[in-house]
Amino acid sequence: MKPSLRQRLDQLTDRFEELNALLSDSSVISDNNRFRALSREHRDLEELVKVWGQFTQAEADIKTAEEMASDPSADKDMRDMADEEKRDAQARIVDYTNQLNILMIPKDPSDQNSAFLEVRAGTGGDEAAIFSGDLFRMYSRFAEKMRWNLEVLSESPGEHGGYKEIIARIEGEGVYGRLKFESGAHRVQRVPTTETQGRVHTSACTVAILPEVDTDHTVEINPADLRIDTYRASGAGGQHINKTDSAVRITHIPTGTVVECQEERSQHKNKARAMSWLAARLEQAKRDVADAATASMRRDLVGTGDRSERIRTYNFPQGRMTDHRINLTLYKLDAIMQGDMNELLDALHREHQADQLAMLAQENGG
Repeated sequence: MKPSLRQRLDQLTDRFEELNALLSDSSVISDNNRFRALSREHRDLEELVKVWGQFTQAEADIKTAEEMASDPSADKDMRDMADEEKRDAQARIVDYTNQLNILMIPKDPSDQNSAFLEVRAGTGGDEAAIFSGDLFRMYSRFAEKMRWNLEVLSESPGEHGGYKEIIARIEGEGVYGRLKFESGAHRVQRVPTTETQGRVHTSACTVAILPEVDTDHTVEINPADLRIDTYRASGAGGQHINKTDSAVRITHIPTGTVVECQEERSQHKNKARAMSWLAARLEQAKRDVADAATASMRRDLVGTGDRSERIRTYNFPQGRMTDHRINLTLYKLDAIMQGDMNELLDALHREHQADQLAMLAQENGG
């Protein structure tokens, strides 16, 4: 292992010990924002520091075994035992090195955040809208399995079911990091219920996953750049929904970005939700610009996240789902549509890690 990497790992270990002390400090505990930020940093470092400690212990075990084997007074049994302990420690070194390589991959600071889910019907008319409803249910069921909270912010129902568009906020630890590779075009192949000849139709939807951002510290939005309109919400909600202008539409004039929220009864809550979503949209636009600037310099096996990029096909007649970015085909479409997404998501994250490791090795001269 390179001396520079050892030095970095020792520094991170020192920082971890410092965090342990800070998190027991009464002044930190009383400051919710600081305590939360330091707790997250502590959690991010905990596994890395643990594995680094195991690595250094394995190195010490190798040294002890070598000293034992070279001791003139050691008999054959003692030397054989020392050789076995050395081989065991060397195997652990290899394992810990692989773990450290992954743990040292730079983390996306947004990975732990809650996220906004946007699903929109694309080509395919009514069938695309129905499929967007199926996708939304898939994500809803997965969120339920993960014990995340999902709330709909805005919806535009399709004429024959599903949604032309539906926007939701998914609240929980690590939502964005788990779902971020879902952004892109999702294609479905199946026989619509309205098809009398039994022919398979192809239609598509787009999905976007946007990390929720801290509007107090991350995004600066000039109130003068906003046009805020209120109107009466449509859809389910009983008599109350027709009597008050509780729905909120916010337009960010410089970019033309429009968000709206009508699901809450309170205009104040709808405005707060819409502002949070707007901040996420503006932050994502900045990320897209930055990604485009570096796209020619790096390759990403799990795709760019471009919403126009076809990432996945759901073939109902054959019961299979194919993710085109990593050439993964799973013959468990029914289970996936019921929210059983972990095998798929794990494969995407493993491929992403492998790609990042390859890029780090290239940057470090192999």
